[in-house]
Amino acid sequence: MNNAKNNDLLTKDGVSFLLPFIMITSCFALWGFANDITAPMVKAFSKIFRMSVTEGAMVQVAFYLGYFVMAFPAAMFIQRYSFKAGVLVGLSLYATGALLFMPAQAIGVYFPFLLAYFIMTCGLSFLETSCNPYIYCMGSEETATQRLNLAQAFNPIGALAGMFVAMQYVQARMSPLDSTARHELSDTQFNLVKDHDLSVLILPYVYIGAVIIVLLLLIRLTKMPKHGDERSKKSLKTALGELARIKNYREGVVAQFFYVGAQVTCWTFIIQYGTRVFMAEGMSEHAAEMLSQKYNIAAMVMFTCSRFVCTWFLKYIQPGRLLSVLAVLAVSAVLGAIFFTDRNGVYCLVAVSACMSLMFPTIYGIALRGLGENVKFGGAGLIMSILGGSVFPPLQALIIDSHVSIIGLPSTNLSFFIPLVCFAVIATYGHRAYVRHNITHDYNA
Repeated sequence: MNNAKNNDLLTKDGVSFLLPFIMITSCFALWGFANDITAPMVKAFSKIFRMSVTEGAMVQVAFYLGYFVMAFPAAMFIQRYSFKAGVLVGLSLYATGALLFMPAQAIGVYFPFLLAYFIMTCGLSFLETSCNPYIYCMGSEETATQRLNLAQAFNPIGALAGMFVAMQYVQARMSPLDSTARHELSDTQFNLVKDHDLSVLILPYVYIGAVIIVLLLLIRLTKMPKHGDERSKKSLKTALGELARIKNYREGVVAQFFYVGAQVTCWTFIIQYGTRVFMAEGMSEHAAEMLSQKYNIAAMVMFTCSRFVCTWFLKYIQPGRLLSVLAVLAVSAVLGAIFFTDRNGVYCLVAVSACMSLMFPTIYGIALRGLGENVKFGGAGLIMSILGGSVFPPLQALIIDSHVSIIGLPSTNLSFFIPLVCFAVIATYGHRAYVRHNITHDYNA
């Protein structure tokens, strides 16, 4: 009995999806790399161009805006053609955006980098819109959430690589001048430092662009099955109308919006949080940033290990129940980050990542339950909700830049009320999803 269930994980109607699963899962690692080499760039761009935290956070706005803009066009494209075609377009746009860092560096101003990020994430939106439902269809619906978690477990491996590259090949090689010293440079000196730092910053993007082109060619030359590529006769308007009437799906889109906001804020501003803590201990700004990034990597290690552990737990615990429990634990950890003003707060932010590990694919899998042929457009709506990564970081950055202090808590600590609210929303959705699936058996309840 157990063997049959395990076989269903990557088979459907007697067709094995092992090889397609491996190739598509490699894309999960690639967009994990892009997501997590980008978070430290908020601080890097702020220093390079002598900007505020809020201006630097525009990197995340441009990055996640691409997801929002391209999700439904991507869904309509794969609806007309195939999952494989969607993956190829996504990889093409990803490579184009990454390679655009070269002309952006030559121009030497901020906006072209934002444009490159936007194009790159239009590609990531195509990839996620194609790959997530493709994985979802590579077996029975009963094992879909477990299968999504298994594929998504390779996403943080790419993310870890992105964080490591950001620390060792960008932050460590940039000029050690702190923000104050950079503001005191003459225009000539500033331009020399800026050109050096930009030449360091673009290299990882150029290399990953080359890797993506190689993967694109491999997938293009590999025969991929067309299971799940059946075209629906429904119009987009009809499909969206049907989706809007399903409470489980609607609330899933909202929960995903808040989850991505929580993830991006926690992983972006741990750098600012740790830098404040470590500078208060007497470190230089550069040393504090480097140590903060090490803690960020530790958080991603926790995230990666927890993803595999939680995927195993899903064999025994209903997804909605596990999601709500982890969200409540995340709320507790964020409260620690708010009220501790020393290293204990940093430790709490590292612990938050263990709680987040399950959330994205589990919300995705729960929200797609019972959608039938609307699964492609349903998946696109969930990818659009990644816009949360564009909305919440500027709000948190504004709080940090305000330098407000309440009951002795610095603005950096207070800013983490933003992810606190996000995790509370996710806990509510997990509980409601559990009730629907196990008690009322009604996804519209």
